Amino acid sequence: MTYVVTEACIKCKYMDCVEVCPVDCFYEGENMLVIHPDECIDCGVCEPECPAEAILPDTENEAASWIELNRTYAATWPNIAQKAETPTDADEYKGVPNKFEAYFSPKPG
Repeated sequence: MTYVVTEACIKCKYMDCVEVCPVDCFYEGENMLVIHPDECIDCGVCEPECPAEAILPDTENEAASWIELNRTYAATWPNIAQKAETPTDADEYKGVPNKFEAYFSPKPG
């Protein structure tokens, strides 16, 4: 099992999860984070830290479609080991549906 970041992170990118990760397996895109599934040690400490509830174990049905996206972008985006500033408009996007289609950016952070 591994944990994955889902579309709930897009445009929110709170980064509370980054601070608690013991293996620094988060990677930063322009408007979301991803977890490298091969680096994740399945400890689960990141999941409850996410205010957007964007992190799920890969055993959840909703998470299955996000595993490859996390793997793909973890290979190209920069690793992040410390919390950075949360976007000023993050709360406005929390809970907004269909963010992937509307806002996802493949650009690195």
